[in-house]
Amino acid sequence: MVSNDVEALAIGDACEALLLTPKARIIAPLVVLRRAVDDFLLLTEEGLGERVRATLVRARFAARCEIEQETHTSSVVLGGSDGIPTADFGVQAIEVLDESLEPTVDEDELELLRIRAGTPRYGRELDDRVLPAEAGLDRRAVDFEKGCYPGQEPIARQHYRGRVNRELRVLEIEGPQLPAYDAELTHGDKVVGRVTSAAREADHVVALGYVRVEIPRDATLLLGEREVRPA
Repeated sequence: MVSNDVEALAIGDACEALLLTPKARIIAPLVVLRRAVDDFLLLTEEGLGERVRATLVRARFAARCEIEQETHTSSVVLGGSDGIPTADFGVQAIEVLDESLEPTVDEDELELLRIRAGTPRYGRELDDRVLPAEAGLDRRAVDFEKGCYPGQEPIARQHYRGRVNRELRVLEIEGPQLPAYDAELTHGDKVVGRVTSAAREADHVVALGYVRVEIPRDATLLLGEREVRPA
């Protein structure tokens, strides 16, 4: 049912994966933790748990397969090593569950790290308009040797035969004002992309946005009258 080879995980190991529609649209991003030989915990964004459960229940064909929804709290530990590894922030970090930890990094700083690392987030970069390869998720959440799962055929077809029309890029925007979600990016007289996430850094803004692939990576774009350059 998911895009990565979770059966290859050793007990205690985890990997990223995607739950997809047959047309490879994203239902939910996942981190799959193997807790025992026949016990997998699927971690997803807050608010998506029931969506994941309902999708799996509809596809269940073996009565021995039990699907239950659990609720956990999650904390990110930068520089940690004893937990679920995460590449979301561009530095060594782990995710730990159900531990009461005092925060040492505020949400704005963590968001800046995520954006700088080019990590997509559901509800910002990821929704039903986006294909996994456009967000770079084919490089971290898809096993191309794995057999059939919903969305596998369009994922494989795009990977081996085609290309995407747009890609997620890390951008620097002139000035300190945060842009609106989905704010248009232009090149010449054409709209070539949109901003999905943004955070202030010193006197400018660092952002994630989708840009058409034919636009050179070193091109200067415009957000209204503000210049937008590659970060």
